[in-house]
Amino acid sequence: MLHLVPAAMFDHYLGISRLLAGQLDFRSAIRSVAAEVAHIIPHDHLDVCVLLEGGNYHTAYETGIETAWGGLAGAPVVNSPIRSLLWGEVDFLLADDAMTDPRFHFEGAFKRPIVEQSLRSRLHVPMKVQGTIIAALSCSSHRAGVYTMEDIERARIIADLLTPYFFALQAAEQAQRSAIVEAEARAREEGLRQGALKLTEALEQERQRIGMDLHDQTLADLTRLARRIDRLSRNGEMAPETLEPISRSLQHCMQDLRQIIEQAKPSVLQLFGLAQAIEHHLDRSTRDTGSGIEWGLVDETHGALERLEPTVSVALFRIAQEAINNAVRHAAPLAVMVRLEADDDRLSIEISDDGTGLAKARGRIGGGIDNMKTRARLISARFTTGPGHNNRGTVVRVVLPLAPHDPPSGPN
Repeated sequence: MLHLVPAAMFDHYLGISRLLAGQLDFRSAIRSVAAEVAHIIPHDHLDVCVLLEGGNYHTAYETGIETAWGGLAGAPVVNSPIRSLLWGEVDFLLADDAMTDPRFHFEGAFKRPIVEQSLRSRLHVPMKVQGTIIAALSCSSHRAGVYTMEDIERARIIADLLTPYFFALQAAEQAQRSAIVEAEARAREEGLRQGALKLTEALEQERQRIGMDLHDQTLADLTRLARRIDRLSRNGEMAPETLEPISRSLQHCMQDLRQIIEQAKPSVLQLFGLAQAIEHHLDRSTRDTGSGIEWGLVDETHGALERLEPTVSVALFRIAQEAINNAVRHAAPLAVMVRLEADDDRLSIEISDDGTGLAKARGRIGGGIDNMKTRARLISARFTTGPGHNNRGTVVRVVLPLAPHDPPSGPN
């Protein structure tokens, strides 16, 4: 045991504080102060046993001798030879010969380093933050009977110097792990979103191809068949009353097919842009009901729509298309309105009606709402739906963030 005068001892304590500055991880921190600690408490092995989040596992950062304790990234506290200290059952541990001390040799104890390295004299003190144990400082010597209660008191002073720094390192490490987990989750989500977006784009292209094939082949065949039935009726080869229901059914099929083709192949969107495509669909949908639904579209985007990526334009069109279809088919509205707006950092599309609302029609349009939500999520847009003015009708709103370097220009 070294007997140092108080002034010399104080210098070593200051040295520990000075050496900790600038250390960025646990291992380098404990190794940086090992020599100064040795002037205060001689040791062959020095470690700090740090409790991990939750307190059920721990890991050791050691210097002097490399043991199996330092190789465990997350060992159960229940198997630690100093578990009674880590659990707060005792305020310190002091052993003249840990090789034979029963406190270190209970069933399941991970005591191998004690035996392999002949760590006889041992002392352990807790490192606490606001009364909570976060770690333990341990000193060991190959010789038996080295440490006394005076060394315990000195170890407590060293622990008090180390604890704030180790607590800060622990908090920084946890924050870093959380940031990494969050970044990985965001990367996975973005990867899935991009993959789904590419799949949606491919499906949209295939949908349009099918629409063109239906137009060029199937609709043409049905048209020729309708004309042939008409000739048979006029030539008297078959009775008109026999052909009339067939002709009527065929006309209905052709009308339905044209609607399918129109939805599958939004040529107005491709030729004239998003606002015109929504206006065209709004006009056709309300007109086809034959119930005199009023409609209107207000475009206050000042050219922002023209700078959208084609995939984004198609997604917004499909959302507006679905919202208009839901309103016209299920809500029995007197009027349907669409408002397009844009400012420096966002674009919004709002479809509102004065019909019966979502509550009565939800069972029939729930799938359509899910589809709109999915399309919005794929382009990183926010989708909301709710009651309209005075709780009458429905308002569907999509808000798309715009790139900060690409703001819409103001009106001339």
